[in-house]
Amino acid sequence: MIKTIKLVQTNFTGIRGGNDLIEFKDVTKTFDSKQGSVHAVQDVNLKIEDGHIYGIVGYSGAGKSTLIRMLNGLETPTSGAVNIDGVEISALTGAALREQRHKIGMIFQHFNLLWSRTVLENIMFPLEIAGNNKADAKKKAEHLAELVGLTGRETAYPSELSGGQKQRVGIARALANDPQILLSDEATSALDPQTTDEVLDLLLDINKKLNLTIVLITHEMHVIRKIADHVAVMEDGKIVEQGPVLEVFKRPKQAVTKRFVNEEVTPSLNETTAVVGQLLEKYPKGTIVQLTFHGDQAQLPIVSEMLKQYTLDLNIIEGAIHQTQEGAIGSLYIQISGDQDQLDGALAYLQKMRVETEVLNRE
Repeated sequence: MIKTIKLVQTNFTGIRGGNDLIEFKDVTKTFDSKQGSVHAVQDVNLKIEDGHIYGIVGYSGAGKSTLIRMLNGLETPTSGAVNIDGVEISALTGAALREQRHKIGMIFQHFNLLWSRTVLENIMFPLEIAGNNKADAKKKAEHLAELVGLTGRETAYPSELSGGQKQRVGIARALANDPQILLSDEATSALDPQTTDEVLDLLLDINKKLNLTIVLITHEMHVIRKIADHVAVMEDGKIVEQGPVLEVFKRPKQAVTKRFVNEEVTPSLNETTAVVGQLLEKYPKGTIVQLTFHGDQAQLPIVSEMLKQYTLDLNIIEGAIHQTQEGAIGSLYIQISGDQDQLDGALAYLQKMRVETEVLNRE
């Protein structure tokens, strides 16, 4: 089995909140069906700090959407509690629940725009429902349209917009009531890769400018890697792994997490495996090594210095560099061949330089 590695560079300079804004405490959600009880969410414990971008990733049916629906009171836990800023959401009803929902904005996979309204009118809609006068609502909507990059498109209708522009309208509308929290439920799943990155960059910019807490629900690890600082991995209704994004990428523990990470960091894994197999056949005495670099190591000429000190032949098989919000992680597959004492010395040198080193063999 071959693994691939990437690099991640920290570029976040904003101020994080530091206080727990959201907390799930022993949360379980069970639905009754003809086939019996379905445990959509099981024993979830999770804390999300104010001002952070927190990703929740899982495959279809993992329980992600049910979890996020309990944040805005669309679902109530069968047991346990969901708290936002010290308020137990599941205990609220009526006017108190409606008031709490004003503090939470939400964006959706399919945008959920009103097709008979213009861009500006869509953004104004939640302000009108909240009782703002039309002049104030229009002024704020114009500001939000500018914030999300829709200046000049205010009078366009949804049918005249691209997918990315529609999602920008959705984001502006979600920000209309100045929420504390923005929930993103698969908001980029219907977009092409370039547009996805543009929308993610916008969310990151909004997070920095407004210190807005963002909770991302997704099945794409690219979304997590791109903008989140913490991640929780869900499977069968349970959180099986959680932590800072960089740590999860560097050292995934659970099988489902490893699958997500490999899908993101080693998109050419099958090709790499094939090339490694061919090289092992052709050069059975050669050594295939996977190197993993973290942070500043990627900027150092470590492999070059190794070749200056040890007499070896080297083939570069594959390499990758990736960015996260908390640091860099990179991988390089190489084949080295030469005298055994030179090989041993080179591997010892790499370990001395704190490069994670794994010698790969056929399984």
